[in-house]
Amino acid sequence: MEAIFSSIGLRRFLHRPAGRAPKWSKETVNQDVLNASYAVRGPVLDLAMKMEERLRSGESLPFKEMIYCNIGNPQSLQQKPLTFVRQVLSLVTNPLLLEKHSDLFPSDAVARAQKYLGAHPMGAYSNSQGIKTVREEVAAFIGKRDQTFSPDPDAIFLINGASEGVRYGLQSLLRPRLAGYHDGVLVPIPQYPLYSALTTLLNGELVPYYLREEEGWTLEVGDLEEALKQARARGVTVRGLVVINPGNPTGQLLSRANMEKIIEFCVRENLVLMADEVYQTNIYVDDRGFLSFRKVAVDMGLPPDAGPEEQGMNEKHLQLVSFHSVSKGFMGECGLRGGYMELFGIPPGVKAQLYKLASISLCSNTIGQVVTGLMVHPPEEGSPSFPTYEGERTATLTSLRRRAQKLTAGLGNLEGVSVQPSTGAMYSFPRLSLPPAFHAEAVKQGTKADELYCIRLVEATGIVVVPGSGFGQVDGSWHFRTTFLPPEDKMDSVMERLGKFHKELLDAYRG
Repeated sequence: MEAIFSSIGLRRFLHRPAGRAPKWSKETVNQDVLNASYAVRGPVLDLAMKMEERLRSGESLPFKEMIYCNIGNPQSLQQKPLTFVRQVLSLVTNPLLLEKHSDLFPSDAVARAQKYLGAHPMGAYSNSQGIKTVREEVAAFIGKRDQTFSPDPDAIFLINGASEGVRYGLQSLLRPRLAGYHDGVLVPIPQYPLYSALTTLLNGELVPYYLREEEGWTLEVGDLEEALKQARARGVTVRGLVVINPGNPTGQLLSRANMEKIIEFCVRENLVLMADEVYQTNIYVDDRGFLSFRKVAVDMGLPPDAGPEEQGMNEKHLQLVSFHSVSKGFMGECGLRGGYMELFGIPPGVKAQLYKLASISLCSNTIGQVVTGLMVHPPEEGSPSFPTYEGERTATLTSLRRRAQKLTAGLGNLEGVSVQPSTGAMYSFPRLSLPPAFHAEAVKQGTKADELYCIRLVEATGIVVVPGSGFGQVDGSWHFRTTFLPPEDKMDSVMERLGKFHKELLDAYRG
């Protein structure tokens, strides 16, 4: 095999004579694209969108509106954008307002817009890593958040949402099968389907490690070690570990002791730790605050510098890439596509390749970059915009906490449903116990029980949730993921519709 895939052999293989290309069709599409799936926008959502069209055409259905709980998309469910954010965006996207009507805006919003426009014209491409001024704001935010030294702004990449950064990381980490590699990455189950989709697209192997549902979706290092051992026995070179904290879809929050063990595991096994921390503001317990993997690594004395590659990198250091996004938290600016990734312990040679990947797209969108700056550098206490901003932030997070508690309680009251409390993020992942006759019906229809449940739910109620099988689950268990983002005054109605549907479904199949 090694001889076949030698540089000469590979070159000959790739340059063998080829005939006339077939038409572009489903049968000739890249097989990795065909194999990839993304559950939060899968068959259940396709059905929901068709039903919404029927509602708009005036057709009578058992409900009057669709409730989209399939994705963390707050503004689609009536969450209002933050006033300060939109004021600054208004000014940077229409500088005429600064010239003619700046008196209509708070002075700190005007000053911020002038700062960004002074650093970069909004309609122009920026540096591929992003506007330097915004990266400096991100670096200062990280230092303040972690109560440590701030990272070098050149360790920050501004990206079109965390998803783009994850793609850059996996794209540079997973080497091609055609060249003889069999690389994989450890991913939690349940997981956010971005990771499975990208791993499939890149022809890598997703190596699952299972979170412990009965213990509040905890992560045990012993389970990581066993998953790694089994993967290596199959010939997989595991190169990275994905951790989502707070969890998606499970809503759990890791402890410091757990995080330290995870870091020690990554250092010991030479794994790149990919820390998805986009829900760091969404925490709903009083005795726990957000703790970043970077903070824990620094407290453990691990250096942010990998050391010179040409002299051999220090084996006893952590390689960490952290992600954050403007889509979540209390901002909900999903469609503006902003975020950042920070490199910690990543050598210059790798950073150069990540820069090249970013350069292929020239840069992330500059409006998303500005929103990222506004996320990490909000109005300061004593400024004109602070009271409004703080009021909006507090109201949104307090409401999310109440909705999380209401959803957990409501789901827990349903027959055959068990649910772990959502201590973070904006999701719940309840477990379903369904009658044997319903499972038989799913088999008859050639689908999975949780997918059929979600299809029946949207048909009967207009509530859109995602089958647990799209996130991964222990064999023989069935779940669905739902957000708790519907407006607070609609949560009772949502729970009533869901409860009525669930009871009627069980009654119809229990016999």
